[in-house]
Amino acid sequence: MLAKITSGATIGLNATLIDVEVDIQEGLPSFTIVGLPDKAVEESKERVRSAIKNSGADFPVRRITVNLAPADLPKAGPSYDLPIALGILIASGQIAPKVDGLLFFGEMSLDGTLRHTNGILPLVYLAKEKGMRAVFIPKVNENEAAVVSGIKVYPIESLLELVRFTAGTVKVPSLKPIGLSALLKTADAEFDFSEIVGQESAKRAIEIAASGSHNIFMKGSPGSGKTMLARALPGILPRFTEDEALEVTKIYSITGNLPIGQSIITSRPFRCPHHTTSRIGLIGGGTNPSPGEVSLAHRGVLFLDEFPEFPRHVLEALRQPMEDAKITISRAKGTVTYPAQFLLVAASNPCPCGYFGDPKKPCKCLPGMVSRYQKRVSGPILDRIDMHIDVPSVETQKLVDDDRRGNNKRESSEEIQKRVQKARDVQTRRYKNTNSPARAGITVK
Repeated sequence: MLAKITSGATIGLNATLIDVEVDIQEGLPSFTIVGLPDKAVEESKERVRSAIKNSGADFPVRRITVNLAPADLPKAGPSYDLPIALGILIASGQIAPKVDGLLFFGEMSLDGTLRHTNGILPLVYLAKEKGMRAVFIPKVNENEAAVVSGIKVYPIESLLELVRFTAGTVKVPSLKPIGLSALLKTADAEFDFSEIVGQESAKRAIEIAASGSHNIFMKGSPGSGKTMLARALPGILPRFTEDEALEVTKIYSITGNLPIGQSIITSRPFRCPHHTTSRIGLIGGGTNPSPGEVSLAHRGVLFLDEFPEFPRHVLEALRQPMEDAKITISRAKGTVTYPAQFLLVAASNPCPCGYFGDPKKPCKCLPGMVSRYQKRVSGPILDRIDMHIDVPSVETQKLVDDDRRGNNKRESSEEIQKRVQKARDVQTRRYKNTNSPARAGITVK
């Protein structure tokens, strides 16, 4: 007997429907999966076998063939466990539900319970676009799917619950859509601008960079506050729009970076990779192409501390995403494109010892060492950074005097964020009726 279940796969940020065809025939017992499955899909045979038995059903001791169509599209991940198990139960005649227009997706444990599965959000949107009647997903992913309205989504805890629901013996309520506007907020920064003493010009530069989403390069001696300024930046960025939040959430959903139980990414991301990060880690790639740090920082901040310490070939790979606000990754298994609209914040010392040009502490580097250090970052990369500022050390006496006077005169991140939000709103209106592309991070409606 033949059973056909509809599932889905994610390719880049998009999703596509996958037909899971299960055929059971007489013959020597075997379990074969075809359709370019990867190792995780192949191993689903043992998970499905145990899940069916531990759910109280019979696993057919016959010739089982599972085809994942289209056959020329590589299939990756454990998300086909649920549709394969359901197809086996239907093909063996143990249940007879109507599955036309329904999409099933989820990884199973050996006892049949459904586990957290990546890529739920793009698939629910796909089901809605294709006009499907309903989607069945793991219950642990329910908050992620609830942000999509216009389609019924049923959160299922286990294979047994799904079988009972299709038989009509158990009721599972569909999810109620969650309003996004109430969830969006300003990012929780590590530092507030009111905690930063001095550096008025640097703080003003950071505010301008946040307002126009300008890339910025800070250069100064150790301890001058470059990292503190960068980590305070998320607190003054404008709030997400709903479209921006959903776009970023898709990236985090397919990579498994969306926290369990969270509906969406509620504030602009802040990514800070170490300078030993590889080119694939920064840009993305791999055997099965996945997003890198530039895409995880989409609509947010990418902070590269110790900028010249990054390998030159890694920094050179930033050219195209900084220019085009997207990254295209081509591999033998296919080509995917990920968005990469980020605000780059780079920080470095002026020389290897860090004190070149410092009025208090002498530099111990030879002129050749300083020149070679500063040339580690190529001209084309520097040309793509809009703002270059010096961040001098703050005098100790100023810190002491400011502490005695109190912090009443220093603006908080909340006050600065209001000005930044106003500037972004003006730019959105300015670009509204033009064909000019918006700056990275500025949404044009």
